[in-house]
Amino acid sequence: MKIDGGCHCGAITYEAEADPEKVVVCHCTDCQTMSGSAFRTVTMVAEDDFTLKSGTLKTYVKTAESGNPRAQVFCPECGTQIYATSVGDGPKVLGLRVGTINQRDQLTPKRQIWTRSAQRWLHDLDELPGTETV
Repeated sequence: MKIDGGCHCGAITYEAEADPEKVVVCHCTDCQTMSGSAFRTVTMVAEDDFTLKSGTLKTYVKTAESGNPRAQVFCPECGTQIYATSVGDGPKVLGLRVGTINQRDQLTPKRQIWTRSAQRWLHDLDELPGTETV
């Protein structure tokens, strides 16, 4: 499916071709820390299927718990994380941050990874009172 999106400040915009069957919730501690949340939702996109339409991305390389270096790619203006990918030669798969995608309501997660790091309270969210707006 054709998707588009960008960062919070609008400096970065992109288009991509994504497979709705490749949407993952990641519970690793890196995703928790870098997203400032309990998990991160990503869709896997081949590098050749991603087109940066505006802006210049910045990259930070972090060694993941797996021991693999991971390039964290983000907007240098507002800090919005756009994707992560492997480091080095060869074809890349981008873990595109679903929160930056305009069609995110159409990208339902199909699986979860690093569940050993998942916050125990996540399954209780449906029981919390909520309001539609603040």
